[in-house]
Amino acid sequence: MTTQKINPSRIVIVDDHPVVRAGLRTLIDEEPPLSVCAEASNVRDAIEVTRREEPDLVLIDISLGDGNGIELIRRLKLQHPELKMLACSMHDESLFAERAINAGARGYVHKHQGTEQVLDAICQVLAGRIYLSEKMLDRVINSFGKKKEGGVASIGDLSNRELEVFCLIGQGLTPSKIAARLHLSVKTVETHREKIKRKLQFASGGELVRYAVQWQLEQAGQPGASPEPGEAMPGLVASA
Repeated sequence: MTTQKINPSRIVIVDDHPVVRAGLRTLIDEEPPLSVCAEASNVRDAIEVTRREEPDLVLIDISLGDGNGIELIRRLKLQHPELKMLACSMHDESLFAERAINAGARGYVHKHQGTEQVLDAICQVLAGRIYLSEKMLDRVINSFGKKKEGGVASIGDLSNRELEVFCLIGQGLTPSKIAARLHLSVKTVETHREKIKRKLQFASGGELVRYAVQWQLEQAGQPGASPEPGEAMPGLVASA
């Protein structure tokens, strides 16, 4: 009697940190039904290896060296409509999970979750289901039928591009460096910056930078209380 061999699900990992990719590869390859067929550190390589390898699932970080994971998800969805994608990031799920799913991903898992949750998320998406944390599911359900209060602004109100610029401001990049990273003109970046400042009701560019830097530290798991928009934050100096 012969035993039928089951081919493992083939996964591509897209993350710009080699140590993270190595950890995810080890985690995934230790599960018999799963196998990492390729890795990529940027948007360009991710598009190429996905075309070449035709994986069953692509695991995508939100922040990439040459672009944004949300935009990568959108581009891959256009090129491979049936491709299953799972966002895996350190960023705030409440801000990025819905954006990732709207772009074409089938779920969002936080990197700080345990290995069992990451593997469960991968298996759930491979099985054709959507994966979100219980907290995020509750948030989505509770948001149905609710209207936003007038005049209340938050980071969640930013467009995908504005959020991308906001994150790069928080990393300390100047408008010219943000423009080069996103392949935009400096003038366009400045326009996005002004829109962000207006939406979050900051009085100056310095307040925006201070808040963006502190927010970015929070996302990276660094200590420090997250200030409210417009609240001064000592110890950081930035020009308007």
